[in-house]
Amino acid sequence: MITKPSIHFLRLSIIATVLAFTVVSLGAYVRLSNAGLSCPDWPFCYGHVGVPMSEHAIAKAEAAYPERPVTVEKAWKEMVHRYLASTLGLLILALAVWAWRRRQVTQQPVILPLLLVGLVVFQGLLGMWTVTLLLKPAVVTAHLLGGLATLGLLAWLSLRYSAAWWRPSAPNVTQTVRVWGVLALLVLSGQIFLGGWTSTHYAALACGNHFPTCQGEWLPPMQFEHAFDLWQTVDINYEGGVLDLAARTAIHWSHRLGALLTTLVVGGLALWLILRATAPALRYLAALVLGLLLLQVSLGIANVWFLLPLPLAVAHNSGAALLLLSLISLNHVLNLPEEAPTDDNANTTA
Repeated sequence: MITKPSIHFLRLSIIATVLAFTVVSLGAYVRLSNAGLSCPDWPFCYGHVGVPMSEHAIAKAEAAYPERPVTVEKAWKEMVHRYLASTLGLLILALAVWAWRRRQVTQQPVILPLLLVGLVVFQGLLGMWTVTLLLKPAVVTAHLLGGLATLGLLAWLSLRYSAAWWRPSAPNVTQTVRVWGVLALLVLSGQIFLGGWTSTHYAALACGNHFPTCQGEWLPPMQFEHAFDLWQTVDINYEGGVLDLAARTAIHWSHRLGALLTTLVVGGLALWLILRATAPALRYLAALVLGLLLLQVSLGIANVWFLLPLPLAVAHNSGAALLLLSLISLNHVLNLPEEAPTDDNANTTA
């Protein structure tokens, strides 16, 4: 009977985590470069596994989808994203099969890999609905959150499984600090939702290039009634946004308030740990969280001041993913059990 955890499972989970980060970042690039509907069908592109390239193939594709002329460059962006997302799905399936076959191993996680399979299947459905429902904000935002949830769970799986080989000493922190860490993660998740909602409603420039004011005012005209309607009208093309300025301003203003709350909660936790924690790993991770938080705030302000240039906008999305990963890592260390790992576990190399 196999009794030792597998280093190969850990390596595969780390590869999947890196690929998930790539898929999330590339998805943001596709969305922000307005390529989300460049392939009007799913999972193919104008009925092709690749993108129609020849004059005959393009003419045939445009005859089948007259409302969607072929834009080869944008279509390839979308298809590369789909290829990588499919590869990620296969890696997650491999992790689940591996975990199930080794379910008798004491330290082998089984439930989480199986949950990830369900999540990635749902992600595939959301990807399809993103296209078929014409960038419906609720669906696109859910797709973004699902991608980040997949990334976060893969990172958590890698961190928990790596304890068989390495983990820092258990931190000497109170339960209050552990709860603060969970609260910070929840607040960041809420802020990521607001960021996704802002992006899918094309509300990033609703305040113009004014910061800290919005449209030159502290409280500009806002309409919250329709700003957070989670299920708008079906059969409308939401590309470019359909809400009026007052509703988009309400969304953008809410995202700014969320950023302030996130800075206070996450930044406060990081500063406290930097100044008070005794475990070196906690101080290093807290410094990383604080640095990424400040970078995110700076990127958010820069996106407003410079009117959302594509590189900065994509960096802001990727920065959110990195901040999430750093906070998950911090929570992992905060919740390490008091007992140190045994020598057998520490020296396992199977």
